[in-house]
Amino acid sequence: MRPLKLVMSAFGPFASTQETDFSALGTNPLFLINGPTGAGKTTLLDAICFALYGKTTGDEREGSQMRCDLAVDSLLTEVTFSFALSDIQYRIRRVPEQQRAKKNGDGYTVQKPEAQLYRIDSDCSEHLLVASKVSEATAEIEQLTGLDADQFRQVMVLPQGKFRELLMADSKDREKIFSQLFQTQIYRKIEDKLKFQASAIKAEVRDHRNRRDGILHNIELESDEALNAELAEFSPKLTQAVESKEKASLVFIDANKQFESAKLLTNDFDALEKLQQSAAVLDEQNQAIEQDRARLESGQKAQQLKPVLDVSLSREKEVAQAQDSLARIQSAKQSSEQALALSKTKFDSLAELDVELQRAQNEAQKLIQLEPQLQGLDGLQKSFSQATGERDQAKEKGIKEKGVLEVLAAEKYAAEQRISQLEQGASEQVNAQQAVTVQNDLIERYLQWQKASIESSHTEQALKQAKEKGQQLKSRFSEAQTSHRQLQLIWHRGQAASLALQLSPGLPCLVCGSVEHPNPAQSEEQLPTEEELQQAQRIEELANEALNQARADYSGLNTQYQVQLKQLDELQQRIGDSCTQPIESLQSQLQELQQQLTKANTAAQQLIQLRKQIQNWQSKERDLQTELDAEREHFQKLQNLVSSLKGQVEQASAAIPDQYRSLDVLKNAIRQANAHVTALHQSINTIRQSHTQALEQDAAQSAALASALSNSAQARELSHEAHAELSSQLSSSGFSDKQALTHALLSSEVLKDIADGIANYQQACIANQTTLTQFSEKLDGQVRPQLIDVEERVATSQAELQAAEHSWQLIQSRVTQLVQTQKQLNDADSQAKKLEDEYAVIGTLSEVANGQTGNKISLQRFVLSVLLDDVLLEASHRLQMMSKGRYRLIRKEERAKGNKASGLELEVEDAYTSKVRPVATLSGGESFMAALSMALGLSEVVQAYAGGIKLDTLFIDEGFGSLDQDSLDLAIRTLMDLQSSGRMIGVISHVSEMKEQIGTRIDIIKTAQGSETVIVLP
Repeated sequence: MRPLKLVMSAFGPFASTQETDFSALGTNPLFLINGPTGAGKTTLLDAICFALYGKTTGDEREGSQMRCDLAVDSLLTEVTFSFALSDIQYRIRRVPEQQRAKKNGDGYTVQKPEAQLYRIDSDCSEHLLVASKVSEATAEIEQLTGLDADQFRQVMVLPQGKFRELLMADSKDREKIFSQLFQTQIYRKIEDKLKFQASAIKAEVRDHRNRRDGILHNIELESDEALNAELAEFSPKLTQAVESKEKASLVFIDANKQFESAKLLTNDFDALEKLQQSAAVLDEQNQAIEQDRARLESGQKAQQLKPVLDVSLSREKEVAQAQDSLARIQSAKQSSEQALALSKTKFDSLAELDVELQRAQNEAQKLIQLEPQLQGLDGLQKSFSQATGERDQAKEKGIKEKGVLEVLAAEKYAAEQRISQLEQGASEQVNAQQAVTVQNDLIERYLQWQKASIESSHTEQALKQAKEKGQQLKSRFSEAQTSHRQLQLIWHRGQAASLALQLSPGLPCLVCGSVEHPNPAQSEEQLPTEEELQQAQRIEELANEALNQARADYSGLNTQYQVQLKQLDELQQRIGDSCTQPIESLQSQLQELQQQLTKANTAAQQLIQLRKQIQNWQSKERDLQTELDAEREHFQKLQNLVSSLKGQVEQASAAIPDQYRSLDVLKNAIRQANAHVTALHQSINTIRQSHTQALEQDAAQSAALASALSNSAQARELSHEAHAELSSQLSSSGFSDKQALTHALLSSEVLKDIADGIANYQQACIANQTTLTQFSEKLDGQVRPQLIDVEERVATSQAELQAAEHSWQLIQSRVTQLVQTQKQLNDADSQAKKLEDEYAVIGTLSEVANGQTGNKISLQRFVLSVLLDDVLLEASHRLQMMSKGRYRLIRKEERAKGNKASGLELEVEDAYTSKVRPVATLSGGESFMAALSMALGLSEVVQAYAGGIKLDTLFIDEGFGSLDQDSLDLAIRTLMDLQSSGRMIGVISHVSEMKEQIGTRIDIIKTAQGSETVIVLP
């Protein structure tokens, strides 16, 4: 990662917006971040780390605590950081939670945290990757850089006072960091995959063994030998049962054939009886069919005369319609004559209305001429009223502003008196915050210890209950197993008695074949049914499953309990003697500290607000005085305007009559006059239009009356002709009159139904006679059989067949069960052999990869140890240079005690003593040189490995002050060598020699209004 630009607003000691352009420092620069104590040198690194991860480099302050107290309310605290990963540029903006001024109104509101992340293409186009959520932005940064916040602080930033962390990290922590840097997670996945596969195969082998035992248990046998012996015993019994079943089947088939033949003959006799009954019914229907033939004939004749009848009826209807139309038109003619007479009377009075119209128009014109004069008067009156109101308002406003100015001066004086008091209270803010943080951490650890203690007690109780439950379930399983085996024993002993119950005199025995049964077997015990045996087996299986589940639950609880005890011990060590105090005491102490912090925070906030308020009051005081002077001048101008407008109003009022001094009254009078004129116009036009319409309507009714008289005469003539034609047709067709024709007339559908009914009857008669003749000839000489005797023979043979099949099924079922079991056992043995062979390979690989053999080093840790050796080779080269050949970093080969992770610990080889000792024994300056060498070596090796994370930037915060002059020169020379290989190195230091030897700087200038950044180039 390479920094490009950092923009900070109201962040840390920087009250305004500060922009630091790293690209201006040159290519692969070695630069110094320089400034006095407290100016904000480390804040630059905090801003970079906060922009990326939402945390500072020291992780000692939250983002919400980074707002500058000197910043103006309108400036939001935020950090924008632009950086490059390989050839791709990104920009991230992050805003912490803070109090900001409301956009509308006074007071403050909470600004929620937010973050935006952009990718910037080569054409400068931007793509939004994260819109707002801070968690999504942090996750995306971790994905892009391959590092989380802690890892970033350890490999790219050596924070002030924490440069030993990477050097002193144990194997577990160093494995986590290196796996991210070198992206060796694939080896961890291989370890987990092999372990999972080995466990799965091992579990399958165990399951196969249990399944094999279960297979034998299901058929109530103890071994493969018992299975083979029982198969040999049942083989001849099965052959004999098959022969008996086949013989009984032949007897049953023959009896069934005889029954089917008798049944068919009986059906034929039944069919003959039904045909004879149908013939009698058809004879009874013959008279009704003859009547239908007569109706069909008369209906067909009437259908031929229907067109003539329809014409006659239509002509009669037309005559009635013509008479009705003539009556309506005659009535309308009388109405039109009356309307014409009334219209003529109104038309003669139009002269008087014309005179009235002229008079109304003159009156309306006079009123319209008064409106402009009245509007001018109204405008003058409004201007006068408005000017008077503005004058009074200006006077009142001046009085109020003078009062506000006096109050403001008094408040400002009182606030200035409180400044010193608040400054003393705010000075305790930092100490109170640290005390609250420490107490909060203590309470949190105390609550964790308390919760862990309760959980372990609950788990211990649950463990006791699980043990008791397991003992109860074990007893139940033993009882169920004993009960099941007793029922099986009784069932086996009673099989001879069960077969004896099926013996009948004269029938062969299913076992020996004898037809005589002198001494059949008997049982004194109540034999269990198959359902009872299955129920007992099911109860035993359920009890076994419950017992196995209880054992698994107990094992899980025991493991959980041991883990909880270990966690409880660790937590108790962290809180120390505080575990003897009640939580209320700790919380009471916290409340006291919080009250002190709240008091200090309130004082600090009030101090800031009060200072800002005083500034605002001073500004308002100047503004109010200016406004008061302007208001006095404005009042005098308004007073002069009021006097002028008063004279103009009095002059305009004299020219307008009193009753029309109101514009609304005048406009209403004009509207009434215009409405009167409009009404007269409408009356005149209405009378003229009505008279014209009356003349036209009367002429139209006269023409309609003449046409109606002609149509009525023509309709009567046509009706007479149609009636004559109908009478002629009735006489020739044999109908007495029109009523007889109408009675005989049927629809086409009815005629068709009658014809179809006659045809169907004829076909039914023919079919009945033909079938009756056939059955009579077929049954000639036959006798109806007796089905009862035949059915009895079928039932007897069927019962014998069922008995034979039942005997065969019992034997066949057992043989099938034994054969299937034998196959299942063979398959299980074959599969178990394959699994055991597979586990011999996978299990061995898993043990080696997961560090369970030899030196107990896992595959990933082995790979990382090789990479660490490369890192230490580079680091030792630089450390030897800075320590003048004395120290060399090496990897500890000795295995750690117990189960502690090992293989990645560091030691230092001292050339002066020729001994190897822990890195923790190095002094402060030596530790700094070793940590610096480690960071530089790590950067070199990560860069060299394909697929690794690119570490082309390093920030070092202090630490050089612990070096002597020679070591300092060597360290600076080392940094310059690293710069020449393509790295950006940023150094924070107070050492004057650093400033002399490093010409490129970012100077932090500290002022009373906040710090500022300046780039200095050589």
